[in-house]
Amino acid sequence: MNFSIWDDDLREFVDTCCSFETTAGNEKPAQVWLREELEAAGFRTYTWEADPVVLAEHPSFPDDPDDIETADRPSVAGVLEFGDPDAGPTLVLNGHVDVVPTGSGWEGDPFEPRWRDGRLTARGAADMKSGLGVCVFAARHLAEGATNNGHGPDLNGRIVVESVVGEEEGGIGAAAAALENPYPFERDAMIVAEPTELRPVTAVEGSLMIRIGLEGRSAHAATRWRGASVLPAFERVREECEAFERERSEAVSHPLYDEFPIPWPICIGRVEAGRWASSVPDELTAEVRVGVAPGETVTDVEHALRSRLESLSDDPSWPAGVSGPTIERFSVQFEPAEIAADEPVVSALQDAMAARGFDAEAIEPCGATYGADNRHYIEAGIPTILFGPGSIDQAHFPEETIEWNEVLEAGAIIAKAARAYLSQ
Repeated sequence: MNFSIWDDDLREFVDTCCSFETTAGNEKPAQVWLREELEAAGFRTYTWEADPVVLAEHPSFPDDPDDIETADRPSVAGVLEFGDPDAGPTLVLNGHVDVVPTGSGWEGDPFEPRWRDGRLTARGAADMKSGLGVCVFAARHLAEGATNNGHGPDLNGRIVVESVVGEEEGGIGAAAAALENPYPFERDAMIVAEPTELRPVTAVEGSLMIRIGLEGRSAHAATRWRGASVLPAFERVREECEAFERERSEAVSHPLYDEFPIPWPICIGRVEAGRWASSVPDELTAEVRVGVAPGETVTDVEHALRSRLESLSDDPSWPAGVSGPTIERFSVQFEPAEIAADEPVVSALQDAMAARGFDAEAIEPCGATYGADNRHYIEAGIPTILFGPGSIDQAHFPEETIEWNEVLEAGAIIAKAARAYLSQ
């Protein structure tokens, strides 16, 4: 069957999905709509909410359950069964419904999708409601293509389509599903339809989130020599972070990350210092993201950077009167994750890409410098690959846009890969 027969239905689905403002904590209306859509299409549905107490025990999340918002944030899944479902494998197609806040720079309402010249513009168009739609319609395509109305003898197994919440906050719905299986059956493999530009991603980078603190001594601006400004000390901290990044780029290697100019980037994303323009700044807080390579752990990288930064104050040239730096974790930590290139789900996807005309270079597994929900499932022992339409360059950006032909191509590939995987 030709996947393009779903063009109009998929377009309507994604358009409607993008019209929901599914920022953190606001996912429920879209999930209720999605569950109804799945049920109308013949899926058996499941719904779960994460337990903040359980997540607080996970190293990725804050230790205090009160810091993890899970109430009224349902994750939803639909299941299609083929032949004897227990005689075949179960493949999960996963996407997240939550989006980041919009910010400035939009030409129109971010939640009123706009179509122009074969492209869709809306918050979530690339990250990742088009990918979520692809999961739904790839499963439907597979069911329509099987004999006997989707229950024929040529396939055995299950396809699960998941729509999870809180991916942008560390994977709330996915972590819950990985830690406590919401289904009465086991899961054998997964495809997460993140925007990978139709490249098979088998490795994702982790990230350490730390807050750096400095304390100095305030003084009136007219007699600033009596104070101890934190700014020169922070310049030392910034230089040490850059040196740490450079050294790791040379010392820590991974074959899937050779293409990146900075494979394990450090980003000082937020700095707040001082209290008043007429006072010497006596305190500073910086929030920093540190890349963690596959094969490393967040804890090991944290210890290495902590040792470097904390030793700065022992140097005789450290600014007098400034204490610190102090280092503490905050927010959500992302562990890196990787699966072997010869996993059956990877081979099924590569074969599907080759059948669609992709060359040998295009189907080679690659790595990503961001983190995604696949890490939770890999940690639970479920081989998981990222593959989907759109570019990470569009994610979180104003005027977020995706090429619709790429969405249709992703659907055709994932449907073909799912059939191959269930035919094993």
